[in-house]
Amino acid sequence: MKHYDVIVTGVGTMGAPACWYLAKNKYRVLGLEQFDIPHDQGSHAGQSRIIRKAYYEHPNYVALLERAYQNWREIEKATGAQLYYKTGLLYFGGESSVLINGTRETAKQFNIPLDILTADEAAPRFPAAKFHSHHQVLYEPDAGFITPEKAIAVYTVDAISKGADIHAREKLMTWKYTGGIIEVETDKAKYTADKIVICAGAWTKKIMPGLQADLTITRQLIAWVKPKHWEKFTIGNFSCWFLNDDDGNLFYGFPVLPPKDFSGPVGLKLAHHKPGEPTDPDNVTRSFKPGEEKILIDVFNKYFPGAAENVLTLKTCLYNNSADADFIIDFIPGTDSHAVVATGFSGHGFKFGSAVGEIVADLATKGKTDMPIGFLRLDRFK
Repeated sequence: MKHYDVIVTGVGTMGAPACWYLAKNKYRVLGLEQFDIPHDQGSHAGQSRIIRKAYYEHPNYVALLERAYQNWREIEKATGAQLYYKTGLLYFGGESSVLINGTRETAKQFNIPLDILTADEAAPRFPAAKFHSHHQVLYEPDAGFITPEKAIAVYTVDAISKGADIHAREKLMTWKYTGGIIEVETDKAKYTADKIVICAGAWTKKIMPGLQADLTITRQLIAWVKPKHWEKFTIGNFSCWFLNDDDGNLFYGFPVLPPKDFSGPVGLKLAHHKPGEPTDPDNVTRSFKPGEEKILIDVFNKYFPGAAENVLTLKTCLYNNSADADFIIDFIPGTDSHAVVATGFSGHGFKFGSAVGEIVADLATKGKTDMPIGFLRLDRFK
């Protein structure tokens, strides 16, 4: 059996950066991925992921976001690949809504640049949108998006160039901690390691049935639509956007990305940020019911009048939801700090991938991190 310093299970959103940081710091690392790298079976597929600092979910995330922005720049500089695209982010909804109130308060607390506008002030600045009179409009200029598949590929390839062993299409079957050693069995081989990092996304619950947290996997729908006035919605002419509607629903979207520069579906991407129907990650319904995308199209045309003509592409992805929608990053109880888990990213984790990869690599090799992750520990569920 080959022995490693660290085995990382799942070479995706968090696992690929973890492998990179470990290899960069000269550790012998094995990355195990049950699918292709990257793949469209879990949470990271879909061409684009919003990145923002004025975090309405919890102000404690801002320090992690500062590190994430820094680390995305680091990997871009190291490889010459552009992964972060600054488009700005338009937020709108009722002044007291969760999204608007939380974003505004976090921006104020941490001095994050944020334009605060009335509906009348915003209308000439964002002519494609229809704001209601009770809306407050926010604009975060330093927000934008990360390209997920490209980011994972870039981290993986550079990790390999730095000495990491990366095995795709190799599924973890069992792992255990015995006498100071981690023993791993896959569908192809057995390995040992000093430490293990579990970044298995929607499959974490299957790998760790005794985890002290309730994780719910849900099926999510993403649509790419054809706008009536294509050029009006292209990158450079249209920003990312985030809406909290009057019913409390959250919707978000991206500009049209040119196929000469971006892989993946064409059109204007839309999604509903709400846990969908619970599912088994090994038995996800990838087909679509007639009209399933209608809520996305209706909402988009309501707030961007007449913008969407028809659907060009429909895809599914998975949310791995924790009970409180906050992440879980911690040592696994009963392993003497030899096993680390990063899970429960609840549909808002990708932007943090560059930071979480570094954090779990530090936890595995140093037994600590300088990042403030106390609020993400497992013991909060006791």
